[in-house]
Amino acid sequence: MWIKHNRTLLKKVLPLLAILIIVGAAASGCYGRQQPKGWSGVTVAGDTLFVASIEGSLVALNTADGTRLWPDSILGGSDSKVAVYGSPAVEGDLVYVAGYNGKVYAINSESGALRWVYPREGNLEPIVGAPVVSQGRIYFGDSDGKVYTLDAATGDKVGELFQTGDKIWSTLVVDGDTLYVGSFDKKLYALNTADGSQRWQFEVGGAIGSALLVYNDTVYIGAFDGCFYAVNAADGSLRWQSEVAATSWFWAKPVVYNSVIYAPCLDGKVYLLDAETGREVAGAVDLMSPISSSPVVVDDEVIIASQEGKVYFLGTSDNRLGLLFDVGESGQEIFAPLSASNGVVYIHAQTQKEDILYAVEAETGDEAWRPVTLSSK
Repeated sequence: MWIKHNRTLLKKVLPLLAILIIVGAAASGCYGRQQPKGWSGVTVAGDTLFVASIEGSLVALNTADGTRLWPDSILGGSDSKVAVYGSPAVEGDLVYVAGYNGKVYAINSESGALRWVYPREGNLEPIVGAPVVSQGRIYFGDSDGKVYTLDAATGDKVGELFQTGDKIWSTLVVDGDTLYVGSFDKKLYALNTADGSQRWQFEVGGAIGSALLVYNDTVYIGAFDGCFYAVNAADGSLRWQSEVAATSWFWAKPVVYNSVIYAPCLDGKVYLLDAETGREVAGAVDLMSPISSSPVVVDDEVIIASQEGKVYFLGTSDNRLGLLFDVGESGQEIFAPLSASNGVVYIHAQTQKEDILYAVEAETGDEAWRPVTLSSK
């Protein structure tokens, strides 16, 4: 049994090795001798969890007890492992997964059978962000800087909507008929979902790798320059730029609660910013370890995971920080975004050789069911 407790956090750490590995791999245009390992998030759909293992299999689990619902679906076939960095997307009877091998897969959610793969032959450049499903279409960005759209039912290519000036690693956001895209070319784009025409663009001071947050007609984004921005969703004008500058990259997607933005950073800190003004509502919370895992909000607490394997709760009313769960003692790390449903937090942790999924009660820190090993080795 794991018990919440307070912990003072004093030290700043800046290891970026895992992020730099995939940066270097994509920049070189090849995978190299070492197969990349992904860190897929968990997607909850009804009574089922979907997550990709570090071996490149889509795993479906029962939310009640963590049992597998069907044999794991091996995305790249038995002779090829596929790294998945984005969370699966679910719509109807299909689960969509984008691979670092440059392919998008559609898998039947009831049986695990492959429905289609795009492209049918060959590969695109590495895909890091998750696919997004909206109105019968799949949208995703690629390391070639392009925004693609596919027919969600058939996987047929609808078009290449837009070309940015550099890699697209962040997960795109669809809001109404607008598609928001962040690129390594330091620009945030707003596109028409129908034809890809550009509505506006906004340039920041560094590459954009984190997923965007759209809230109250504003697009919030952290960049590799260590700054956090709020941009008017209607016309792309700057609403504010944070006065405080982080000492490393923003990678994880921020969350918002009661008009406060909680922005995790690879410098190990979580920045608490007023959504209207950008001013700090409290001093940054230092977890002493890089944060690449996107947090979740459960009731009135923000649940945050550090790379070293510690999962914390942060009270939104008093900014009280405590330890909820710890896998670091077992030599496991957390890169994948957290997920939560019905008061349970799902944690995808990993070592170099295996990855494990935990289901933890947010209120108590107790395990809802026994950990599930996702990889076969």
